Amino acid sequence: MSCCDLAAAGQLGKAGIMASDCEPALNQAEGRNPTLERYLGALREAKNDSEQFAALLLVTKAVKAGDIDAKTRRRIFDAVGFTFPNRLLTSKEAPDGCPDHVLRALGVALLACFCSDPELAAHPQVLNKIPILSTFLTARGDPDDAARRSMIDDTYQCLTAVAGTPRGPRHLIAGGTVSALCQAYLGHGYGFDQALALLVGLLAAAETQCWKEAEPDLLAVLRGLSEDFQKAEDASKFELCQLLPLFLPPTTVPPECYRDLQAGLARILGSKLSSWQRNPALKLAARLAHACGSDWIPAGSSGSKFLALLVNLACVEVRLALEETGTEVKEDVVTACYALMELGIQECTRCEQSLLKEPQKVQLVSVMKEAIGAVIHYLLQVGSEKQKEPFVFASVRILGAWLAEETSSLRKEVCQLLPFLVRYAKTLYEEAEEANDLSQQVANLAISPTTPGPTWPGDALRLLLPGWCHLTVEDGPREILIKEGAPSLLCKYFLQQWELTSPGHDTSVLPDSVEIGLQTCCHIFLNLVVTAPGLIKRDACFTSLMNTLMTSLPALVQQQGRLLLAANVATLGLLMARLLSTSPALQGTPASRGFFAAAILFLSQSHVARATPGSDQAVLALSPEYEGIWADLQELWFLGMQAFTGCVPLLPWLAPAALRSRWPQELLQLLGSVSPNSVKPEMVAAYQGVLVELARANRLCREAMRLQAGEETASHYRMAALEQCLSEP
Repeated sequence: MSCCDLAAAGQLGKAGIMASDCEPALNQAEGRNPTLERYLGALREAKNDSEQFAALLLVTKAVKAGDIDAKTRRRIFDAVGFTFPNRLLTSKEAPDGCPDHVLRALGVALLACFCSDPELAAHPQVLNKIPILSTFLTARGDPDDAARRSMIDDTYQCLTAVAGTPRGPRHLIAGGTVSALCQAYLGHGYGFDQALALLVGLLAAAETQCWKEAEPDLLAVLRGLSEDFQKAEDASKFELCQLLPLFLPPTTVPPECYRDLQAGLARILGSKLSSWQRNPALKLAARLAHACGSDWIPAGSSGSKFLALLVNLACVEVRLALEETGTEVKEDVVTACYALMELGIQECTRCEQSLLKEPQKVQLVSVMKEAIGAVIHYLLQVGSEKQKEPFVFASVRILGAWLAEETSSLRKEVCQLLPFLVRYAKTLYEEAEEANDLSQQVANLAISPTTPGPTWPGDALRLLLPGWCHLTVEDGPREILIKEGAPSLLCKYFLQQWELTSPGHDTSVLPDSVEIGLQTCCHIFLNLVVTAPGLIKRDACFTSLMNTLMTSLPALVQQQGRLLLAANVATLGLLMARLLSTSPALQGTPASRGFFAAAILFLSQSHVARATPGSDQAVLALSPEYEGIWADLQELWFLGMQAFTGCVPLLPWLAPAALRSRWPQELLQLLGSVSPNSVKPEMVAAYQGVLVELARANRLCREAMRLQAGEETASHYRMAALEQCLSEP
């Protein structure tokens, strides 16, 4: 058969056997077409390539274009099989005078026909052709060659059909299709628009795997799309707005894309637009805010104006969506606006290097306050049947971000919502606990501009902890939280989260949110210890909490990099011990002795004597481990010293235990080795409080202090109470 015959067979084959989704040639009632049956028989009985080509040509003549149904297509496959297309695709020699790609084109045409059947599209014989098909997308050739264009169209049809099968995206990614599609798109050759469409589908189906396999190529596409977005002056800029979020990497966006993306968004959002034009831009901005914070927004006047515009638009959208009753909420758009509001909250509370000026911050806080009021209004309408919906979680998240920084405004509305928030957090906590899905519960869930799945389990308590920490200081909100059972829920939550840090769990892979959540819980409990001591004494959950603190602190103080958490645990435990001093667990049990020994270790190692050049006398200085975090630690340390002092007269065994640890002796030795001028008055008061109570509680302590020049040291530091105590028998 000549090259012309091959080409004719290919074109007629394409016309006759590549139809999809069409009416059957003959329905069952009319029977089968006898001519077609005879030609299919010839196709099955063909003994060589020439006979197969001829038979295919006859089949195409018997069946008009568009007249093949799925059953007929399957019977053609049964007659041809995969062997013949395989040979066509891998053939390296074409007949004389025939272009190299003609055989491959016919092979791809046959595969495209077969792939119209989903079962065949998932066939191993199709899947193993993915690497070969991918190479066709970037092969060089005459761009005006009709046969080559036809082959490219057929290739995309094959790959698209495979992508539509359940495991197809995984096979395409493993076969190098993502990189090939990226290169085909960037080359802007024939079919590049089909490459982009298929890329979008693969990213939507398996984003993580795509980026893992082809990150450099995908970043190149992102850079190209960003440049096009920045330059676009027509309606294509709105289409790019919808495409770009799909091409943002899961981690961070390359800085070289910042300028183009921000400039394009500034032009869109700075114009009067309809909602269908504006909403994709807000969603793209939200994705950038989540991935990069405010890094993608330039510093200076233009950047501050743009950020203010973003937040204002987001707040207006939230109010319009949530204040109007009876209208359907566009949850994906509002969720994106929440992300932009969260960015606004972060910038308004940033003291250094904020993009916003003070007047802008004042204006944005006022606008965000109105939007938060709309969020509260919406949440007050949420029934129990909606509590598991992702949008409710997103709404609670933005409210939590606001309450973490601002609780004085909207106080009445917040108090009205508190019962719902406690019930909501309890529901999500209990369901996550039943599923034992701790890893998902503690995950750092982020607001996404895309619509999440049907359920979005989340750690709602972690989002609410900072706000509740502020609210437990105030009488009204604290009473509501206590009445609704928040303290008991927080105790359970603390104990559950603490399990994640215990031996047997890999603490190196824990998100920072776990430790931050534990610290914030401690702060809430500290507030309750001070403002509602009766609750600590009567609620059994705090006894369980105290037991956990006692057993956990000894190991915690020995761990590197966890000093701040140890400080929270030690201080909370010491304050609770004063209230629970009559508990049997605190009467010199091994656990209680271990806890106080660890607390003494935390309190005693904070300061050291440090030599100074040109001086004979050392000065009191922070220990290296404490120095870097003292700003966050010092309040806890002073409170811990005060609490320990209060425990000494309540627990008779504590003073002898402190003496055995040699803390009072070493403390006096430290004070005696440094210049009194280097010890601040508040430090002197803290040290004196501990030493005085130990001396009063135990005769052996007094004697040990005298032997350590306690009276002389007390005189040097003007510790009148200690000096008087040590002078007594």
